[in-house]
Amino acid sequence: MLKIKAMILACMLLLPPLARADAIASLNSFYKETHTMRADFYQVVTDRKGQKIQEVYGQMQLQRPNKFRWDYKKPFEQQIVSDGTRVWLYDPELAQVTVRELSKALGASPAALLSGEAGLEKNFKLVSAARKGKLEWVSSNPKDADSGFNKILLGFKGESLQEMNLIDSLGNQTSIVFSHIEQNPTLENKDFLFKPARGVDVVTE
Repeated sequence: MLKIKAMILACMLLLPPLARADAIASLNSFYKETHTMRADFYQVVTDRKGQKIQEVYGQMQLQRPNKFRWDYKKPFEQQIVSDGTRVWLYDPELAQVTVRELSKALGASPAALLSGEAGLEKNFKLVSAARKGKLEWVSSNPKDADSGFNKILLGFKGESLQEMNLIDSLGNQTSIVFSHIEQNPTLENKDFLFKPARGVDVVTE
């Protein structure tokens, strides 16, 4: 079973009409103009009581459509890789990788929101949320009640995605802060391929 469980942030007030338009415009611009992305990330997970249950560092990459890679490096290692057709969830400690068809793994998930090809409004209800610090926030609420997420918030500075905050159906919250962000870097196709090492147990779902 994966150690990583993505989750999310509390409710936020709506912005006045002008700021709302700017926040939605930032998301739409990011979605249309960012074809590839690479960044370091810091992720913190808290339970519904606000107690920290996980803290992890790593690097993410994405290439539209539907290719992404999340490498969790500290304090433990784990990889989530999509080659555009399948998603590989690899746990080195367990020497096990779980393979899922992309269509079954994405849907209204955070990965679909960031790396999907088109049609944000098809899977998400977009609402601008209150400005916090230097960031404009957009609430992207999944329309699919079975997605596992109640709310996904994205924080932008201009057109650059800086943070993601998620809350899952159990009330757990996940905050992901990006740093060393590269927009539209040249990425290799091999970065989105996964080949299990000898001895790794492959589980297909």
